[in-house]
Amino acid sequence: MRKLKKEYTEKSGQELAATCVRVADETKAEGLTVLDVRGLSSFTDYFILMSGHSTRHVQGLAEAIESELRSKRVSSKHSEGLREGLWVLLDFGDVVVHIFYKDKREFYDLEGLWHDAPRIELSELLSIDES
Repeated sequence: MRKLKKEYTEKSGQELAATCVRVADETKAEGLTVLDVRGLSSFTDYFILMSGHSTRHVQGLAEAIESELRSKRVSSKHSEGLREGLWVLLDFGDVVVHIFYKDKREFYDLEGLWHDAPRIELSELLSIDES
């Protein structure tokens, strides 16, 4: 088994979130939102929420994010929903990615559930990923 390269083992949650946001933006995610849940959640630091316009688009977004992080030797601790493509959850530890088919996102309303969580500007995260 290959060991992780040092630069990848030291990635912060914010840097992982930035990579996820970049890939989601490149693959045309809709309604991309990042919630900072540090201090509000004991299991993660960031929620990344996005929608796809079809189940295939939802699956494609999930596969693109997983592939990019896998290339950096970061794998999800848990994932579910990929087969159905209605709500895919990717758990990377410090970052949890939720990819919804647009109708499901409105129904579950995670933004409303976590309304106390500050939203992070996407441009701020994208500038982190470029450096």
